[in-house]
Amino acid sequence: MTDVVKVEIEGKSYELPVITGSEGEKAIDISTLRASSGYITLDNGFGNTGSCQSGITFLNGEEGILRYRGYPIEQLAKKSSFQEVAYLLLNGELPSQADLTSFKTKITENSILPEGMFKMIEQFPSTTHPMGVASSMFAALTAFYPEYVTKTELNSQEMNALFCQLMGQAKVIISQFYRKTQGLGPVATNGELSYAGDFLNMMFGGETGKEVSQAVSDAFDVLLTLHADHEQNCSASTVRVVGTSKVNLFASVSAGINALWGQSHGGANQAVLEMLEAIQQDGGGYQKFINKAKDKNDPFRLMGFGHRVYKKFDPRATIIKEACDTVLEQLGVSDPLLDIAKGLEEVALNDSYFVDRQLYPNVDFYSGIIYRALGIPTNMFTCMFVLGRLPGWMSQWVEMRQDSATKIARPRQVYTGATTRDYTDLSKR
Repeated sequence: MTDVVKVEIEGKSYELPVITGSEGEKAIDISTLRASSGYITLDNGFGNTGSCQSGITFLNGEEGILRYRGYPIEQLAKKSSFQEVAYLLLNGELPSQADLTSFKTKITENSILPEGMFKMIEQFPSTTHPMGVASSMFAALTAFYPEYVTKTELNSQEMNALFCQLMGQAKVIISQFYRKTQGLGPVATNGELSYAGDFLNMMFGGETGKEVSQAVSDAFDVLLTLHADHEQNCSASTVRVVGTSKVNLFASVSAGINALWGQSHGGANQAVLEMLEAIQQDGGGYQKFINKAKDKNDPFRLMGFGHRVYKKFDPRATIIKEACDTVLEQLGVSDPLLDIAKGLEEVALNDSYFVDRQLYPNVDFYSGIIYRALGIPTNMFTCMFVLGRLPGWMSQWVEMRQDSATKIARPRQVYTGATTRDYTDLSKR
Protein backbone atom coordinates (compact mmCIF):
# COMPACT_ATOMS: atom_id res chain seq x y z
CA MET A 1 0.00 0.00 0.00
CA THR A 2 1.28 3.45 -0.91
CA ASP A 3 2.29 5.58 2.06
CA VAL A 4 0.17 8.67 2.54
CA VAL A 5 0.09 11.69 4.79
CA LYS A 6 -3.14 13.21 5.99
CA VAL A 7 -3.62 16.95 5.95
CA GLU A 8 -6.55 18.52 7.76
CA ILE A 9 -7.84 21.80 6.36
CA GLU A 10 -10.94 23.53 7.70
CA GLY A 11 -12.16 20.32 9.27
CA LYS A 12 -11.70 18.20 6.16
CA SER A 13 -9.00 15.53 5.81
CA TYR A 14 -7.01 15.02 2.62
CA GLU A 15 -4.71 12.11 1.85
CA LEU A 16 -1.57 12.90 -0.12
CA PRO A 17 0.77 10.18 -1.43
CA VAL A 18 4.38 9.94 -0.27
CA ILE A 19 7.05 9.53 -2.94
CA THR A 20 10.33 7.82 -1.93
CA GLY A 21 13.48 8.29 -3.97
CA SER A 22 16.21 5.73 -4.56
CA GLU A 23 18.36 7.27 -1.81
CA GLY A 24 15.49 7.26 0.68
CA GLU A 25 14.48 10.88 0.16
CA LYS A 26 10.78 11.39 0.84
CA ALA A 27 8.39 13.88 -0.71
CA ILE A 28 4.71 14.63 -0.29
CA ASP A 29 2.97 14.72 -3.66
CA ILE A 30 0.71 17.78 -3.52
CA SER A 31 -0.27 17.77 -7.19
CA THR A 32 -3.97 17.27 -6.32
CA LEU A 33 -4.05 19.54 -3.27
CA ARG A 34 -5.36 22.69 -4.93
CA ALA A 35 -7.98 20.89 -6.97
CA SER A 36 -9.34 19.02 -3.94
CA SER A 37 -9.01 21.65 -1.22
CA GLY A 38 -8.54 25.05 -2.87
CA TYR A 39 -5.22 25.50 -1.04
CA ILE A 40 -1.71 25.80 -2.41
CA THR A 41 1.61 25.65 -0.60
CA LEU A 42 3.88 28.68 -0.22
CA ASP A 43 7.65 28.06 -0.41
CA ASN A 44 9.69 31.18 -1.13
CA GLY A 45 12.78 30.17 -3.08
CA PHE A 46 11.45 26.60 -3.53
CA GLY A 47 13.87 25.30 -0.90
CA ASN A 48 11.34 22.72 0.29
CA THR A 49 9.72 21.98 -3.06
CA GLY A 50 10.61 19.20 -5.48
CA SER A 51 10.02 20.38 -9.05
CA CYS A 52 10.78 17.05 -10.71
CA GLN A 53 12.04 13.51 -10.29
CA SER A 54 15.58 13.15 -11.65
CA GLY A 55 18.13 10.37 -11.95
CA ILE A 56 21.16 12.54 -12.74
CA THR A 57 22.64 13.95 -9.53
CA PHE A 58 22.23 13.10 -5.87
CA LEU A 59 23.18 15.71 -3.29
CA ASN A 60 22.99 15.33 0.48
CA GLY A 61 24.10 18.61 2.00
CA GLU A 62 23.80 17.40 5.58
CA GLU A 63 26.31 14.59 4.99
CA GLY A 64 28.47 16.26 2.36
CA ILE A 65 27.61 13.79 -0.42
CA LEU A 66 27.59 14.51 -4.15
CA ARG A 67 27.15 11.77 -6.76
CA TYR A 68 26.68 11.85 -10.53
CA ARG A 69 24.56 8.91 -11.70
CA GLY A 70 25.51 7.09 -8.49
CA TYR A 71 29.27 7.68 -8.73
CA PRO A 72 30.85 9.67 -5.86
CA ILE A 73 32.36 12.95 -7.01
CA GLU A 74 35.62 11.98 -5.31
CA GLN A 75 36.03 8.95 -7.59
CA LEU A 76 35.06 10.77 -10.77
CA ALA A 77 37.40 13.69 -10.08
CA LYS A 78 40.30 11.31 -9.51
CA LYS A 79 39.69 8.66 -12.18
CA SER A 80 37.64 10.21 -14.99
CA SER A 81 38.09 13.04 -17.46
CA PHE A 82 35.56 15.84 -17.86
CA GLN A 83 34.41 14.43 -21.19
CA GLU A 84 33.82 11.01 -19.61
CA VAL A 85 31.72 12.71 -16.93
CA ALA A 86 29.78 14.68 -19.55
CA TYR A 87 29.00 11.40 -21.35
CA LEU A 88 27.94 9.86 -18.02
CA LEU A 89 25.56 12.70 -17.21
CA LEU A 90 23.85 12.41 -20.58
CA ASN A 91 23.76 8.63 -20.99
CA GLY A 92 23.65 7.31 -17.44
CA GLU A 93 26.75 5.13 -17.82
CA LEU A 94 30.46 5.77 -18.16
CA PRO A 95 31.62 5.30 -21.77
CA SER A 96 33.60 2.43 -23.19
CA GLN A 97 36.85 3.42 -24.88
CA ALA A 98 35.11 3.27 -28.25
CA ASP A 99 32.20 5.35 -26.99
CA LEU A 100 34.55 7.96 -25.52
CA THR A 101 36.58 8.20 -28.72
CA SER A 102 33.42 8.75 -30.76
CA PHE A 103 32.10 11.28 -28.25
CA LYS A 104 35.34 13.28 -28.22
CA THR A 105 35.51 13.21 -32.02
CA LYS A 106 32.00 14.64 -32.31
CA ILE A 107 32.85 17.44 -29.88
CA THR A 108 36.04 18.23 -31.78
CA GLU A 109 34.20 18.27 -35.11
CA ASN A 110 31.75 20.76 -33.62
CA SER A 111 34.39 23.06 -32.12
CA ILE A 112 33.73 25.55 -34.89
CA LEU A 113 31.26 28.36 -35.48
CA PRO A 114 29.45 29.59 -38.58
CA GLU A 115 31.27 32.58 -40.07
CA GLY A 116 28.35 34.82 -39.18
CA MET A 117 28.87 34.03 -35.50
CA PHE A 118 32.47 35.23 -35.63
CA LYS A 119 31.26 38.47 -37.18
CA MET A 120 28.74 38.85 -34.35
CA ILE A 121 31.44 38.37 -31.72
CA GLU A 122 33.47 41.13 -33.36
CA GLN A 123 30.54 43.55 -32.99
CA PHE A 124 30.49 43.38 -29.20
CA PRO A 125 32.45 46.18 -27.47
CA SER A 126 35.48 44.77 -25.64
CA THR A 127 33.98 46.14 -22.41
CA THR A 128 30.91 43.89 -22.72
CA HIS A 129 30.54 41.44 -19.85
CA PRO A 130 31.47 38.01 -21.25
CA MET A 131 28.37 36.39 -19.75
CA GLY A 132 26.21 38.76 -21.79
CA VAL A 133 28.14 37.70 -24.89
CA ALA A 134 27.80 34.00 -24.04
CA SER A 135 24.06 34.28 -23.44
CA SER A 136 23.52 36.26 -26.63
CA MET A 137 25.62 33.92 -28.74
CA PHE A 138 23.86 30.78 -27.55
CA ALA A 139 20.52 32.37 -28.36
CA ALA A 140 21.88 33.49 -31.75
CA LEU A 141 22.73 29.90 -32.69
CA THR A 142 19.01 29.49 -33.43
CA ALA A 143 19.55 31.58 -36.57
CA PHE A 144 22.07 29.10 -37.97
CA TYR A 145 20.42 25.80 -36.99
CA PRO A 146 16.70 26.26 -37.78
CA GLU A 147 16.21 22.49 -37.90
CA TYR A 148 16.53 22.42 -34.11
CA VAL A 149 14.14 25.33 -33.72
CA THR A 150 11.22 24.34 -35.95
CA LYS A 151 11.25 20.73 -34.79
CA THR A 152 10.04 20.72 -31.19
CA GLU A 153 10.31 16.95 -30.66
CA LEU A 154 13.84 15.58 -31.02
CA ASN A 155 14.81 11.92 -30.95
CA SER A 156 17.68 10.61 -28.83
CA GLN A 157 20.15 10.71 -31.71
CA GLU A 158 19.35 14.37 -32.41
CA MET A 159 19.64 15.27 -28.73
CA ASN A 160 23.02 13.56 -28.48
CA ALA A 161 24.25 15.37 -31.59
CA LEU A 162 23.10 18.71 -30.20
CA PHE A 163 24.80 17.92 -26.87
CA CYS A 164 28.17 17.43 -28.61
CA GLN A 165 27.63 20.46 -30.82
CA LEU A 166 27.10 22.85 -27.92
CA MET A 167 30.00 21.44 -25.91
CA GLY A 168 32.24 22.13 -28.87
CA GLN A 169 30.86 25.55 -29.70
CA ALA A 170 30.96 26.78 -26.10
CA LYS A 171 34.76 26.56 -26.17
CA VAL A 172 34.91 28.65 -29.31
CA ILE A 173 32.45 31.34 -28.18
CA ILE A 174 34.16 31.98 -24.86
CA SER A 175 37.76 31.74 -26.07
CA GLN A 176 37.16 33.84 -29.16
CA PHE A 177 35.57 36.72 -27.26
CA TYR A 178 38.53 36.73 -24.87
CA ARG A 179 40.96 36.83 -27.79
CA LYS A 180 38.94 39.61 -29.44
CA THR A 181 39.39 41.71 -26.29
CA GLN A 182 43.14 41.08 -26.53
CA GLY A 183 43.32 41.94 -30.22
CA LEU A 184 44.14 38.33 -31.14
CA GLY A 185 42.80 36.02 -33.81
CA PRO A 186 41.18 32.62 -33.11
CA VAL A 187 43.13 29.46 -32.30
CA ALA A 188 41.73 26.33 -33.90
CA THR A 189 40.66 23.35 -31.82
CA ASN A 190 43.10 20.50 -31.22
CA GLY A 191 41.41 17.13 -30.85
CA GLU A 192 44.58 15.58 -29.42
CA LEU A 193 44.14 17.59 -26.23
CA SER A 194 41.69 17.08 -23.39
CA TYR A 195 38.61 19.30 -23.35
CA ALA A 196 40.20 21.50 -20.70
CA GLY A 197 43.58 21.53 -22.41
CA ASP A 198 42.02 22.40 -25.76
CA PHE A 199 40.07 25.28 -24.27
CA LEU A 200 43.12 26.71 -22.49
CA ASN A 201 45.06 26.45 -25.75
CA MET A 202 42.23 28.20 -27.60
CA MET A 203 42.38 30.95 -24.97
CA PHE A 204 46.13 31.43 -24.60
CA GLY A 205 47.81 29.53 -27.42
CA GLY A 206 48.82 30.54 -30.92
CA GLU A 207 52.17 31.72 -32.25
CA THR A 208 52.57 34.32 -29.51
CA GLY A 209 50.80 32.30 -26.85
CA LYS A 210 51.95 30.28 -23.89
CA GLU A 211 52.09 26.52 -23.51
CA VAL A 212 49.92 25.07 -20.76
CA SER A 213 51.47 22.19 -18.81
CA GLN A 214 49.72 18.83 -18.54
CA ALA A 215 49.44 19.24 -14.77
CA VAL A 216 47.66 22.59 -15.10
CA SER A 217 45.41 21.23 -17.84
CA ASP A 218 44.51 18.23 -15.66
CA ALA A 219 43.75 20.49 -12.70
CA PHE A 220 41.43 22.61 -14.84
CA ASP A 221 39.78 19.43 -16.13
CA VAL A 222 39.05 18.42 -12.53
CA LEU A 223 37.55 21.84 -11.89
CA LEU A 224 35.17 21.41 -14.82
CA THR A 225 34.17 17.98 -13.50
CA LEU A 226 33.36 19.43 -10.08
CA HIS A 227 31.09 21.98 -11.71
CA ALA A 228 29.39 19.61 -14.17
CA ASP A 229 26.07 19.35 -12.31
CA HIS A 230 24.66 20.22 -8.92
CA GLU A 231 21.10 18.96 -8.77
CA GLN A 232 18.23 21.48 -9.08
CA ASN A 233 20.22 24.67 -8.55
CA CYS A 234 19.02 28.03 -9.84
CA SER A 235 20.46 27.76 -13.35
CA ALA A 236 19.61 24.07 -13.87
CA SER A 237 16.05 24.72 -12.73
CA THR A 238 15.91 27.69 -15.09
CA VAL A 239 16.98 25.50 -18.02
CA ARG A 240 14.30 22.97 -17.13
CA VAL A 241 11.55 25.54 -16.52
CA VAL A 242 12.22 27.32 -19.82
CA GLY A 243 12.47 23.95 -21.55
CA THR A 244 9.02 22.87 -20.37
CA SER A 245 7.57 25.31 -22.91
CA LYS A 246 9.21 23.09 -25.60
CA VAL A 247 11.53 25.86 -26.69
CA ASN A 248 14.83 24.82 -28.28
CA LEU A 249 17.95 23.88 -26.31
CA PHE A 250 19.85 26.99 -27.46
CA ALA A 251 17.29 29.27 -25.80
CA SER A 252 17.10 27.12 -22.68
CA VAL A 253 20.88 27.19 -22.22
CA SER A 254 20.93 30.94 -22.86
CA ALA A 255 18.45 31.33 -20.01
CA GLY A 256 20.61 29.14 -17.78
CA ILE A 257 23.63 31.34 -18.52
CA ASN A 258 21.68 34.40 -17.44
CA ALA A 259 20.66 32.69 -14.20
CA LEU A 260 24.26 31.65 -13.54
CA TRP A 261 25.47 35.21 -14.10
CA GLY A 262 24.16 36.44 -10.74
CA GLN A 263 26.53 36.99 -7.83
CA SER A 264 24.54 34.65 -5.60
CA HIS A 265 25.10 31.81 -8.06
CA GLY A 266 27.90 31.49 -10.60
CA GLY A 267 29.16 35.01 -10.05
CA ALA A 268 30.32 34.12 -6.54
CA ASN A 269 33.88 33.32 -7.64
CA GLN A 270 34.11 36.74 -9.27
CA ALA A 271 32.90 38.24 -5.99
CA VAL A 272 35.74 36.42 -4.19
CA LEU A 273 38.39 38.15 -6.31
CA GLU A 274 36.66 41.50 -5.94
CA MET A 275 36.76 40.98 -2.16
CA LEU A 276 40.49 40.17 -2.31
CA GLU A 277 41.07 43.32 -4.36
CA ALA A 278 39.16 45.37 -1.77
CA ILE A 279 41.31 43.90 1.03
CA GLN A 280 44.46 44.74 -0.91
CA GLN A 281 43.33 48.31 -1.60
CA ASP A 282 42.41 48.83 2.04
CA GLY A 283 45.98 48.09 3.07
CA GLY A 284 45.00 46.94 6.54
CA GLY A 285 45.80 43.27 5.93
CA TYR A 286 43.47 40.30 5.77
CA GLN A 287 43.36 39.86 9.57
CA LYS A 288 41.43 43.12 9.79
CA PHE A 289 38.74 41.62 7.57
CA ILE A 290 38.75 38.37 9.51
CA ASN A 291 37.92 40.41 12.61
CA LYS A 292 35.21 42.29 10.72
CA ALA A 293 33.66 38.99 9.66
CA LYS A 294 33.52 37.86 13.29
CA ASP A 295 31.85 41.09 14.43
CA LYS A 296 28.10 40.47 14.39
CA ASN A 297 27.50 44.23 14.28
CA ASP A 298 29.56 44.61 11.10
CA PRO A 299 27.76 43.92 7.80
CA PHE A 300 30.99 42.76 6.11
CA ARG A 301 30.83 39.22 4.74
CA LEU A 302 33.73 37.08 3.59
CA MET A 303 32.93 35.76 0.12
CA GLY A 304 33.76 32.16 -0.75
CA PHE A 305 33.26 30.61 2.69
CA GLY A 306 30.58 28.09 3.67
CA HIS A 307 27.75 26.89 1.42
CA ARG A 308 23.98 27.21 1.48
CA VAL A 309 23.41 23.52 0.72
CA TYR A 310 26.35 21.77 2.40
CA LYS A 311 26.01 21.94 6.18
CA LYS A 312 29.17 20.06 7.23
CA PHE A 313 31.52 20.34 4.30
CA ASP A 314 31.49 20.59 0.53
CA PRO A 315 33.03 17.36 -0.87
CA ARG A 316 34.27 19.34 -3.86
CA ALA A 317 36.28 21.77 -1.72
CA THR A 318 38.94 19.24 -0.69
CA ILE A 319 39.38 18.11 -4.29
CA ILE A 320 39.60 21.61 -5.71
CA LYS A 321 42.07 22.66 -3.00
CA GLU A 322 44.48 20.01 -4.34
CA ALA A 323 43.91 21.27 -7.88
CA CYS A 324 44.52 24.82 -6.69
CA ASP A 325 47.78 23.86 -5.00
CA THR A 326 48.90 22.09 -8.20
CA VAL A 327 48.18 25.13 -10.38
CA LEU A 328 49.97 27.56 -8.04
CA GLU A 329 52.98 25.26 -7.77
CA GLN A 330 53.20 24.65 -11.52
CA LEU A 331 52.81 28.28 -12.50
CA GLY A 332 54.94 29.71 -9.71
CA VAL A 333 52.73 32.78 -9.69
CA SER A 334 53.74 35.71 -7.49
CA ASP A 335 50.57 37.67 -6.84
CA PRO A 336 49.68 39.68 -3.70
CA LEU A 337 45.99 38.79 -4.13
CA LEU A 338 46.83 35.09 -4.02
CA ASP A 339 48.92 35.69 -0.91
CA ILE A 340 45.89 37.28 0.74
CA ALA A 341 43.75 34.33 -0.35
CA LYS A 342 46.17 31.80 1.12
CA GLY A 343 46.20 33.75 4.38
CA LEU A 344 42.40 33.75 4.56
CA GLU A 345 42.36 30.04 3.79
CA GLU A 346 44.79 29.22 6.61
CA VAL A 347 42.75 31.19 9.13
CA ALA A 348 39.43 29.65 8.04
CA LEU A 349 40.78 26.11 8.29
CA ASN A 350 42.20 26.59 11.79
CA ASP A 351 40.26 29.36 13.56
CA SER A 352 37.57 27.89 15.84
CA TYR A 353 35.14 30.67 14.87
CA PHE A 354 35.13 29.44 11.26
CA VAL A 355 35.56 25.74 12.03
CA ASP A 356 32.63 25.65 14.48
CA ARG A 357 30.35 27.40 11.98
CA GLN A 358 31.48 25.28 8.99
CA LEU A 359 32.71 28.41 7.22
CA TYR A 360 35.25 26.48 5.17
CA PRO A 361 36.70 27.79 1.89
CA ASN A 362 34.32 26.58 -0.79
CA VAL A 363 34.51 25.81 -4.51
CA ASP A 364 34.02 29.46 -5.44
CA PHE A 365 36.96 30.50 -3.27
CA TYR A 366 39.41 28.02 -4.79
CA SER A 367 38.14 28.31 -8.36
CA GLY A 368 38.61 32.07 -8.24
CA ILE A 369 42.23 31.57 -7.19
CA ILE A 370 42.81 29.05 -10.01
CA TYR A 371 41.34 31.34 -12.65
CA ARG A 372 43.40 34.26 -11.38
CA ALA A 373 46.58 32.19 -11.51
CA LEU A 374 45.81 31.11 -15.09
CA GLY A 375 45.53 34.73 -16.15
CA ILE A 376 41.80 34.61 -16.86
CA PRO A 377 40.22 38.07 -16.39
CA THR A 378 37.95 38.37 -13.37
CA ASN A 379 34.88 39.19 -15.45
CA MET A 380 35.34 35.89 -17.33
CA PHE A 381 35.31 33.68 -14.25
CA THR A 382 31.62 32.87 -14.56
CA CYS A 383 32.14 31.84 -18.19
CA MET A 384 34.47 29.11 -16.90
CA PHE A 385 31.53 27.94 -14.80
CA VAL A 386 29.41 27.85 -17.97
CA LEU A 387 31.90 25.45 -19.58
CA GLY A 388 31.71 23.10 -16.62
CA ARG A 389 27.97 23.28 -16.01
CA LEU A 390 26.89 22.98 -19.66
CA PRO A 391 26.77 19.13 -19.70
CA GLY A 392 24.61 19.18 -16.57
CA TRP A 393 22.20 21.71 -18.00
CA MET A 394 21.84 19.79 -21.24
CA SER A 395 21.41 16.46 -19.44
CA GLN A 396 18.70 18.00 -17.28
CA TRP A 397 17.00 19.37 -20.40
CA VAL A 398 17.14 15.99 -22.17
CA GLU A 399 15.79 14.18 -19.11
CA MET A 400 12.98 16.71 -18.78
CA ARG A 401 12.01 16.47 -22.46
CA GLN A 402 12.00 12.66 -22.38
CA ASP A 403 9.88 12.47 -19.21
CA SER A 404 6.22 11.91 -20.08
CA ALA A 405 5.24 13.48 -16.75
CA THR A 406 6.67 16.87 -17.73
CA LYS A 407 4.19 19.74 -17.78
CA ILE A 408 4.79 23.35 -18.65
CA ALA A 409 5.97 25.12 -15.49
CA ARG A 410 3.29 27.33 -14.01
CA PRO A 411 3.78 28.15 -10.31
CA ARG A 412 0.95 29.63 -8.26
CA GLN A 413 1.12 32.66 -6.01
CA VAL A 414 -0.51 34.15 -2.95
CA TYR A 415 -1.84 37.50 -4.10
CA THR A 416 -1.17 40.39 -1.70
CA GLY A 417 -2.20 43.38 -3.84
CA ALA A 418 -5.22 45.67 -3.72
CA THR A 419 -8.67 44.12 -3.52
CA THR A 420 -11.55 44.98 -5.88
CA ARG A 421 -11.67 48.67 -6.72
CA ASP A 422 -14.05 50.83 -8.77
CA TYR A 423 -12.63 52.34 -11.94
CA THR A 424 -12.54 56.12 -12.08
CA ASP A 425 -12.50 57.77 -15.52
CA LEU A 426 -9.24 59.62 -16.19
CA SER A 427 -11.08 62.88 -16.95
CA LYS A 428 -12.62 62.87 -13.48
CA ARG A 429 -9.37 62.35 -11.59
